[in-house]
Amino acid sequence: MPTTFRLTGLFDVKMTPQPAEPPVSGEKAGAILGRMGLDKRYHGDLDATAQGQMLSAITPTPGSAGYVAIEHVTGRLQGRSGSFVLQHHGLMDRGAQQLVIVVVPGSGTGELAGLSGTMGIRIAEGKHFYSFDGTLP
Repeated sequence: MPTTFRLTGLFDVKMTPQPAEPPVSGEKAGAILGRMGLDKRYHGDLDATAQGQMLSAITPTPGSAGYVAIEHVTGRLQGRSGSFVLQHHGLMDRGAQQLVIVVVPGSGTGELAGLSGTMGIRIAEGKHFYSFDGTLP
């Protein structure tokens, strides 16, 4: 019988700028493309570290941008050891935000094999919080 869970907790993140496409002019002008290395530390029932890459596009329209990211998470989830991959898709349209973070199907290893789920992120008062809804076989 699968186990369904909802976890919440804090995480720390370090973002390191990586070489990206230089600013352009002419027909390609507009969005500024960026790339960041991600190092994370999750605390709580998800006790793990993660490394990843993020690509972003910041448009000339105030409050409008997009990003995609992949992060490889390794550690313990409710006491079960293994790893899994999260895929991020985020958009801002004049300040209105959409964010989807999902476990990549089939990416779970060890005791996390078969993991599925979604994650949410909230930033408040300089702290990063996660909520993770998922299922384990």
